[in-house]
Amino acid sequence: MSQIKNMKQMERKLQRADRKQSRLYLFCNFTALMIISAYSALMLSPTVQKVFPKGGDSAKQMYAIFVMTLVGCVVFTIYALGLFFRHKSGQLGILMALGASRKRLAPGLYREVIFLSGVSAAAGTVSGFPFVWVIWHAFRLLLVDSSDMALTFDFRCLFISLLFLLLVVGFACLTAWRYLKKTNIMEVIREEHINEPVKELGRWCGPAGFLLILAGAVLGYGAPWACHVWFSTYPPAWVSVFYAPVFVGLYMVMLHTVVHGWKSHRKNPYKNIISRSMMKFQGKQTVNNLLVVTLLVAGGCFAIFYLPTNCVSAMVRYASQPYDYFYKYQVDQDVPDRETVEALGREYGLTFKEWNECDYVTLGIGGNTSVFEEDGLHYHTEYVPMVGEAKILSEDAYQTLTGQQADVKPGTYMNLTNQEESFFYTNESAKELTNMTTRKQLATEFAGFLHYDLLTEDIPCCVLDNGDYAAISEGLTDDWRGRFVGFNVDGKDSYPFADAFYHLFVSAFDESCERPRYYDRVQKIRENEAGIEYWGDTDDFTVISYELSDAFAFRQNWVYQPDFRILNQNDYLRSMAVMFMMFLFIFIVCMITALVVCHTRCQSIALNNRYIFDDLKKLGASPAFLDKEVRSQCSNVFKVPSLVGMTAMFLLFSMILYANDGRMLMTEWAAMGVCLGIIAVIGCVIYAVYRSTVKVIRGQLGIV
Repeated sequence: MSQIKNMKQMERKLQRADRKQSRLYLFCNFTALMIISAYSALMLSPTVQKVFPKGGDSAKQMYAIFVMTLVGCVVFTIYALGLFFRHKSGQLGILMALGASRKRLAPGLYREVIFLSGVSAAAGTVSGFPFVWVIWHAFRLLLVDSSDMALTFDFRCLFISLLFLLLVVGFACLTAWRYLKKTNIMEVIREEHINEPVKELGRWCGPAGFLLILAGAVLGYGAPWACHVWFSTYPPAWVSVFYAPVFVGLYMVMLHTVVHGWKSHRKNPYKNIISRSMMKFQGKQTVNNLLVVTLLVAGGCFAIFYLPTNCVSAMVRYASQPYDYFYKYQVDQDVPDRETVEALGREYGLTFKEWNECDYVTLGIGGNTSVFEEDGLHYHTEYVPMVGEAKILSEDAYQTLTGQQADVKPGTYMNLTNQEESFFYTNESAKELTNMTTRKQLATEFAGFLHYDLLTEDIPCCVLDNGDYAAISEGLTDDWRGRFVGFNVDGKDSYPFADAFYHLFVSAFDESCERPRYYDRVQKIRENEAGIEYWGDTDDFTVISYELSDAFAFRQNWVYQPDFRILNQNDYLRSMAVMFMMFLFIFIVCMITALVVCHTRCQSIALNNRYIFDDLKKLGASPAFLDKEVRSQCSNVFKVPSLVGMTAMFLLFSMILYANDGRMLMTEWAAMGVCLGIIAVIGCVIYAVYRSTVKVIRGQLGIV
């Protein structure tokens, strides 16, 4: 045995004895930084950014989950740091007791925490990129691949990791300074054995917490609506503060779990008293960890629920559409005619039936629009004679295409919507229609809805009386005229034909039609005539290219994108691959992190109280009794935050789907059913990790 000759050797020996806690801190810090680095790298990747619509709901969900994950990782890192210093305090106390001054200890302590924090954080940041690359390419290899999925990085994402790294190192140095400021040496030595109980509230705190979670979800989701309806303003960023009751409620639920549990102990107050007491006496750490796990599980469920809520409705829509092939075009384009399409079909052994075509015109339609006040914050609703474009069909054309009769009275119009009348882009306030060539106007008024899903687009589609249609379309040039075509395959369809026809169809259009579906020519004319530059001529996101006709952005946004059933069904996953893979990646990251936190916390509680299990063995406790205490301890750590996180997200998604149009559609019920199945699978995975954790802890505690 080597002799310790000076204080520096003593310090090194104590550091070597404390390697286990150092490794735990390194692991926790490394994991948190790797998660943040990987998430931010993928979130800000050009591959993802070009697919997620700017300001769209999908992008907002992605950023919201990132914030939840960031908060969880911050709390997780601070917890690991506190645990490290609680054990480090014994080392500091011994050195102080041997005469080392705080001034003498400070450089070594700061050097150690900066080194450990910096190295683990830097390693985690660097590891985030290969972590993303491996998972992303595994998706491409095993699930789906497309040209859109070529992964590229924007290394400006490192600024997020750098800020998190500085936060970690800053907290480490601040905690080191706080421990060095302590004056009671015995208190420093005993720090790791001092319990951290939380303030005990009554059993009311659990139910009250659930009510606060519900209230926060309703307030946070409803605040933007209130801004529009009550204050005629777009919601500022700070309205997100209305979600604050959710976090207060979560804390109260976790506090109730730690202090009281969710089973009544009145009849048998001593049942599981040991495991309950161990959790309660380390309450602050336990509550923080349960909060982190709840946020991560909720974020993961929020991400994975995105897939069925989008896939189910899309697949049902594709399966139920009345035409195998449905498309539209401007009549000034050299689009393949029926003979050309039938000739192409014969090359693939196909014949067609139920071929129907009809003309339509594009007119300017009046309507209400929002106009900003001088302060740039508030707005008022104002009627505009030419608010935007509208596709207009005659009664006869509508019957030819749909097989449905429409009796539209002269001087009125009927708006097309889907069967459930949940479609957003309808216009019920128009007073006139405008011929964009002659500027002739037709007085009109809303007379009700017609239902045909294939005619619902991002601009209103209306049906007029035959006479009104002929009068208002007179003199209209071909660039404002169009044609709808729909037909079915006689027998089994062919994907190669659909793909060949799609590319032939796209190649027939000239550059005048190379525009997205939300580019409104009527709005452009109105604003240009008022001396205002149209936003669609300045925003790069409106630029699409025929050269990228297979890309997600083109297929989602091209104004004349056709509806080919077999193409949509087979290419849906491929065209949505980047968006779906992003949310699937978020789910995997959140769930892995949550399970790591649960596993680590269970080990910390059990091993920090190892002396209790040793004493119980000496008192004659059976292995079965000790095993039951370990299971009870681990069960609360895994079960409660998982159930709260999954249930909260399921209810939130249900509320969002209901709030969209004030009801739940059949496709939405089906999607939520799939989400329930996903919850069951997640529950099985969590249970498997729980069983594995119990097995590991039993081995560490020597419970045979």
